[in-house]
Amino acid sequence: MAEDKDRLIFNFNTPESGKTWVSVNDNVMGGVSEGKFKITQDKTLFFYGNLSLKNNGGFASIRSLPTQLGLKENDSIYFQAKGDGREYTMNLYTNKRLTAFSYRQSFQTKNNEWVEISLPLEKFIATSFGKVIPKAEPINLSEIESLGFMIGDKKPGAFQVEFKDIKTKSK
Repeated sequence: MAEDKDRLIFNFNTPESGKTWVSVNDNVMGGVSEGKFKITQDKTLFFYGNLSLKNNGGFASIRSLPTQLGLKENDSIYFQAKGDGREYTMNLYTNKRLTAFSYRQSFQTKNNEWVEISLPLEKFIATSFGKVIPKAEPINLSEIESLGFMIGDKKPGAFQVEFKDIKTKSK
């Protein structure tokens, strides 16, 4: 059982690690924010860009391509992040094709300092277009096929955050 406690979901050990990630920004709805990512020489996922509120925009994001994440009840997703002091969101996406739907949980970064982030699965909240869906079904872990990071804090300007390996930890 002990070997089941921590499970690696994503690592960033090679430049090819980036091939399983894509950017999705507010330009899908007319905005002009820019969010990009790269795998660094330090084997991290670096998400950076410029958040703009023009044209009713206001978000930039990256997400993994669909894959089996193997999430289990009582898991927390954890990783280390070094950011710019801004608030970011982790989104979990289902295999159901619902427009702008995800389960979401926010986390705070510290400016240029690595922090350990732990996001319990039971605390993710159903959202659509950034609005909470009060009567949404509880998260069905077998339907989660992708995760991502987003900034949408309504503060225009440059942003950057870096992530080390993404893992799950069981209680």
